[in-house]
Amino acid sequence: MTQSKHVFKRETKYLLYLPEGYSEAEKYPLLVFLHGAGERGNDLELVKIHGPPKLIETGRDFPFIIVSPQVPLDEWWSPDTVVWLTEEIMEKYNVDTERVYLTGLSMGGFGTWRTVTKYPEMYAAIAPICGGGDPAKAHRIKDIPIWVFHGAKDDIVPLKRSEEMYEALKEYGKIEFTVYPEANHDSWTETYEKPKLYEWLLSHKRESSSETSLLD
Repeated sequence: MTQSKHVFKRETKYLLYLPEGYSEAEKYPLLVFLHGAGERGNDLELVKIHGPPKLIETGRDFPFIIVSPQVPLDEWWSPDTVVWLTEEIMEKYNVDTERVYLTGLSMGGFGTWRTVTKYPEMYAAIAPICGGGDPAKAHRIKDIPIWVFHGAKDDIVPLKRSEEMYEALKEYGKIEFTVYPEANHDSWTETYEKPKLYEWLLSHKRESSSETSLLD
């Protein structure tokens, strides 16, 4: 008697944005956005409250395919789910697999750190906002360009959570850290409105690519 291998992928709701003029003849960078705790549930309209989905609703154009998944109520970001969805989008759409990026705010900032730490081969660059990770695992992501953002007066997620990741990674020279001196928890509104953030993301490519699924 033998056991066969299977993969179970749970249903995940998400918003999808395709750049204006999207063509099957062209490859596009992919940006995955992870929302915060307040946007959990089964109403995708909540995901449009902050970040790139909010800007898209106001008419902002982006040169990325942007996917914005939603976590069910009372759950947290699962790195496996984030990567499963990323891979599904890569299979369905014309994605430049060397330019796949990850960003998130608050709970999504934590999710960004956790996901890239578990799957460092997937993303070309990340931008975690007011989150935190595990400094003991920082060596796993030493080669990934990272731009961290946090408000100095954050009373929800202490600035220390981003500082400790910066301290663990700064020796590798791939991390940037922006602190807003007067910002509380909302350090994302100003961040996502910056054209420079998206220019910075697009300036990075993965050093090597693989056609093999990370979850095989």
